Amino acid sequence: MEIETALDIDGAPGLGSGALVRALAYPSLVGVPHVGERVLLNVTALARGLGTGGYALVVAPTGPLPADPPPSPGHLVKARYTPLQTMVLGVDDQESEHHATLRDADDLGGLPVVVADLHSALPAIVAGARLGAALNGRPVPRVAYLMTDGGALPAGFSRTVAELADAGWIEACITIGQAFGGDLEAVTVHTGLLAARLVVGADLVVVAQGPGNLGTGTRWGFSGVSAGEAINAAAVLGGRPVASLRVSGADARERHRGVSHHSLTAYGRVALAPADVVVPVFTSASTLGLPGSDGAAALVAGSLEALGRRIRQQALALVAPYGRHRLVEVDAGEHLFAALAGAPVRLSTMGRGLDADPAAFLAAGAAGVHAQALTTL
Repeated sequence: MEIETALDIDGAPGLGSGALVRALAYPSLVGVPHVGERVLLNVTALARGLGTGGYALVVAPTGPLPADPPPSPGHLVKARYTPLQTMVLGVDDQESEHHATLRDADDLGGLPVVVADLHSALPAIVAGARLGAALNGRPVPRVAYLMTDGGALPAGFSRTVAELADAGWIEACITIGQAFGGDLEAVTVHTGLLAARLVVGADLVVVAQGPGNLGTGTRWGFSGVSAGEAINAAAVLGGRPVASLRVSGADARERHRGVSHHSLTAYGRVALAPADVVVPVFTSASTLGLPGSDGAAALVAGSLEALGRRIRQQALALVAPYGRHRLVEVDAGEHLFAALAGAPVRLSTMGRGLDADPAAFLAAGAAGVHAQALTTL
């Protein structure tokens, strides 16, 4: 849980004095700030004008310290060796009631695991899975979300996770690695996946980093490299890995147009185990519901179909006979667009919504449709 508040600051590089800023406080780490109280803030991301991370963060009160938390079981330390490290009870911890279940666990039993680069893919994947169930007359799958530590570390930073949980779209959030604050904590992707199956009883798992994404414009310098590692983890445990492609028809950066170089590197070079690479098939129906005149909609439809051909051509480098993965084509038409438009959370990726960059969400939704078809429901 986090608390969002507005604070006046005394001055910081790039912000000046007397500026009113948005600030986040995590009560489990710093206590609950009160009106009129002076607090120490970290404003590094805010001063740089970063998007997802553009908040001031409460580090500590400057007055009386909050009470110590009561003793609790668990010895997993997250955000390790930082001043705000926190100790939690891991689902795989010796003191956990689930330790005996997970101690020798080693098999996902074919559990579908959808891996994505960006956090923004999560609601679209789940929307696709729910649509697939509806179209096939099958039960809605129980979905667990594994939040890796490539982006935000606190799960409470994600409004998407909270709103999907409130809507009943995800059964549990499992925070792994240095990430913390989920319904369950786990040490690795491997134990997180096993907990999703054996503790949560999930029919489908989505693995993606938390909000935020670090990239340097280099071949290897981006946090989404972990998507390839998650494919390997799912495969070695006997799951059915599904690669959700990061695509865009609106990103100004050529390296992210069509299939992003992040996906090409993570799935093409890092993922050593075969996965289903889902390629969306765009038709004019994919744009139904987009605003604009009939003529404008026709132009968008033509552009989307052309983008789809580019995406397929790029994805061929990942799949047999050129790569190790399997090509799966999924219709991304009007039913999927409507399912995405009806999601209980606002869809946004790199500041662009469904109308501005439909391909990004249709591709993720298509991965969800395919993953649902792999469930054993």
